[in-house]
Amino acid sequence: MVCLGNICRSPLAEGILQKKAAEAGFVCEVDSAGTNGYHTGEAPHHLSQKVALMNQVDISEQRARNFTPQDLDHFDIIYAMAADVMRDMHRIAGKNAQMNKVKLFLEELESDQQKDVPDPW
Repeated sequence: MVCLGNICRSPLAEGILQKKAAEAGFVCEVDSAGTNGYHTGEAPHHLSQKVALMNQVDISEQRARNFTPQDLDHFDIIYAMAADVMRDMHRIAGKNAQMNKVKLFLEELESDQQKDVPDPW
């Protein structure tokens, strides 16, 4: 799960997917990152944590980190929260990046739509 700063959208998506996977009995690694370093090492935004807890998801232990080209090697699928984030990921990863592993998160709901997860910031 990748967004801009890794303190709002992607931490929530990470926490929700971790919870859903565990409830379904799946064993998988779920992580999140951001394309800029403004918040590296910080916990998710307090309002993101509040929304998560209202839905029985605890994201308080997460810490923001930067998306790296190695993420494309490590993970099977990577969800970008928005098209601008996907462009930043491509820039960071370079021209030989495995961008075929990257999808917009909301494409899972409507594959013919190019919708962004709104940035609450």
